[in-house]
Amino acid sequence: MHPPLDRSTLTAVEAAALAAVDEAGIGPTLLELLAVPSVTGTAAESELQHLLARRLATLDLDVDLWRMDLDALRAHPDFPGSEAPRTEAWGLVAGTRHRTDGPALILQGHVDVVPPGDQAQWEGDPFRPRTVGDTVHARGACDMKAGLVAILAALEAIKTAGARPRGHVSVHFVVSEEDGGLGAFGTLERGHTGDACIITEPTSGAIMTANAGALTFRIEVPGQATHGSTRYAGVSAIDAYLPIHRALARLESRRNADPDPLMSGYPIPYPLSVGTVQAGDWASSVPDLLVAEGRLGVRLGEDPARARAELETSVAEACADDPWLRAHPATVTWPGGQFASGRLPPGHPLAALVTQAHAEVTNGARPLERGAPYGSDLRLYAGKDIPTLQYGPGDVRLAHGPREQVDVSDVVTVARTLVLATLRTVGTR
Repeated sequence: MHPPLDRSTLTAVEAAALAAVDEAGIGPTLLELLAVPSVTGTAAESELQHLLARRLATLDLDVDLWRMDLDALRAHPDFPGSEAPRTEAWGLVAGTRHRTDGPALILQGHVDVVPPGDQAQWEGDPFRPRTVGDTVHARGACDMKAGLVAILAALEAIKTAGARPRGHVSVHFVVSEEDGGLGAFGTLERGHTGDACIITEPTSGAIMTANAGALTFRIEVPGQATHGSTRYAGVSAIDAYLPIHRALARLESRRNADPDPLMSGYPIPYPLSVGTVQAGDWASSVPDLLVAEGRLGVRLGEDPARARAELETSVAEACADDPWLRAHPATVTWPGGQFASGRLPPGHPLAALVTQAHAEVTNGARPLERGAPYGSDLRLYAGKDIPTLQYGPGDVRLAHGPREQVDVSDVVTVARTLVLATLRTVGTR
């Protein structure tokens, strides 16, 4: 149960829209979306876009559902990168039909989810959502189908209450956020824009006004193959990699000294993580190549080119200090997702507006303002001069793991907050 609202602070339109939030319908809608296994780049990702387009059409919105021109987007000089193979991508935008001179607010969320990983670690099928009390467990529960449902519930409530927005309200449901931001990039390139944007990524009740960036790197370390019984006649690429790994740890430590105050609450604000290491093709052979891939955190306001240069310099210095690597240096490349950092302009009224709406809905304390240590679509909208923040249901620490879950009550809170934030941003007639 949610605490009773102090209705003395609400207009009649706001009170009617909040009362129209269909709390009982939020859980079933979430279960419906979670049952679609919309892993990045798969056909199910496109399936979910079409399902959501049908849902948005029932809200008396203009719907733009289009097949993206992948070749043209990939050839664009600002293309944000991608990792998952794909043959198609669909954009989906829906907006209020009238056009006025009032403010335009975007509510944004991504439909794609990461693969489930080792299914033995899950309790049941990751794409067969399981409800325990108020909590729903499934891949994508918090990252971020709960955020999609909160947006749908807010728009449905505004329509049911008969509220007439003075400005323009639009929804951007995008693909490919998890591997670079192709969906948001293509949506913005199509000309869909606004005066402000709220992305409903999981924020644990906080207001995220900044995102660190993240760059995918690949390091290839050469060795010299020989039979395992005469390993002294060769050079293991695994052994050759070890000084580079130690250099990466030192680099991470240097890059996390004196972080921005928005990031200071994290043990490691800008992590440098090696995610995969592959070496060798035969147990009794000394491996002649090791390939390590990982992600480099980008500091708030940092030029990604500078971050890349720091890592490349650290690897080069490690090679220069090692006899084998000095003559056979490792190579660094930058495949996959390339997330710059992004930030809501300090003092922008959107942060205060969402903060106040959340406090009124919960009859509680004002939420904290923080930065997020991961990359997201925020930086693409900020890069188009659209002031953007993140506020949504769930705890990101549970995302991408076998315990991914979200409380339905959190989705209700966010939906109600979005109702107030939307009406107060665009105004009513």
